[in-house]
This record gives sequence, structure tokens and C-alpha cells, in this order.
Amino acid sequence: MPEGPSILILKEKVQQFKGDKVIHATCNNGAIDADILTDQTITDFKSWGKHFLICFPKFTIRIHMMLFGSYRINQHTEKPPRLHLQFEDGELNFYACQLQLITEPLDDVYDWHADIMSNEWDTKKAIKKIKSDPKLLACDALMSQQIFSGVGNIIKNEVLFRSRIHPESLVAAMPPKKLKEMIAEAIIYSFEFFEQRKAGTLKRHWQAYHQKECPRNQVPFINKNTGKSRRASFYCELCQILYK
Repeated sequence: MPEGPSILILKEKVQQFKGDKVIHATCNNGAIDADILTDQTITDFKSWGKHFLICFPKFTIRIHMMLFGSYRINQHTEKPPRLHLQFEDGELNFYACQLQLITEPLDDVYDWHADIMSNEWDTKKAIKKIKSDPKLLACDALMSQQIFSGVGNIIKNEVLFRSRIHPESLVAAMPPKKLKEMIAEAIIYSFEFFEQRKAGTLKRHWQAYHQKECPRNQVPFINKNTGKSRRASFYCELCQILYK
């Protein structure tokens, strides 16, 4: 599933179509009536975490890539796209994704302060949300899109390793300084992820995610499904402290 930095890269790549009119559109899953897109002009492209947003004058298309979503710019595959947008000088195609039509103002739908890579990110607000749930685990806090929009399993694992926090730690038991360190690392690593993904070097820099051995202690990583989401966590029992 693409994480927030990958959606920002997509937003950069499609800027050529901002201000362009859709001359033909298809939607093959019935989520959106493709007819309403014809002759509509794209006013902007936005993102909120893992959500990619195509903005038109009176509505927005929300695209979530889910686990296997993909896209093609000025290209297409033999498989029919979930959403196809044809322009005078190009095309956009999205595959295996979830589509939703949003008619409300986006400021009423999204909390921009929760987007980990947004200029509007608010650390104090994130801490307040975390503290509202005394049973919240560190792995679940980072994966909560209402707290850390854009963080996925890669970022979660790398951040917890960098900040030396066991994924099953109770956030309420963590020292305030350690909680702030986790949040700071989430921001820092998200932007590193962004640059490494653009350079095609992301996997080379992984220290924990899908790694077999802790680079600090040269002992095997534990690989365990943790938290409410039961997503894979890779962690070292020697250097990642369990707060409980």
C-alpha cells in the first residue's frame, strides 16, 4: 500500500494536467458516474496522507490505492483502468484502487493538521489525540490515520527502530521526551522516504523493515504481527524498549 510520501510523488508527477479539461472519462466499477467528469476542468491536485485528491470546481475524486493500486501517466496497460481520464495532450489511468466522490468542501472532510508531511502538521494536536487513549500501543498510534495520516507499515517500523521503542509499548507509559522523539522521527523519516523513493533507493536504506538482523546488536529481529491491525513488526528486543 503506497504511504504518504509516495502519494506526494504522484501529486508532483501529475501537475502537467492541472488546469486541463477532461475530454473523455471511464469508471469501470460504478463508484463514480464518468459522465459527470466530461468537460470538467481540474482545478488542483491535493493529498491527505494516503488519499490522492483530484479537484474539480464542484467536487473532488478521492483515490485510495489500497494494497495493490497503481497508476499510469500518458500510458495504459491491457487491463481496463478503474478510472481513466483523457485530456487533449495526455491521459491518467488508475488501477485496482478505491474511488469516492466528495461533494463537501475538503476542509470539512479532512484534518490537515494530521497529515505528517503537510505544512499544517500539528505536533501538539497529535499528542492530545494519543493521550486520549490510555491503552494505545505505539504501533497502533503510528498506524492511525487520524493521528499520523500518511504513515504506513514501512514508516512505522523504521521510526520505532530509530527511536528505540518496542512496537507493543503503551504510549501512556512512555516518557514525554520519548513520545516527542517518536513523533519527530516520524516526520524526519517520512521526508527521507520521499527523497529515497524518488531516487529509487528506498529499500537500500531500510534498517528494520523486512530485515533479518539488528544493525546495532547483530541479533535476529523479532518478526511479529502486532497491534489491532496485526501488521508485521520487525524489532530488536535488546535495543527497543518495551514501555508498559
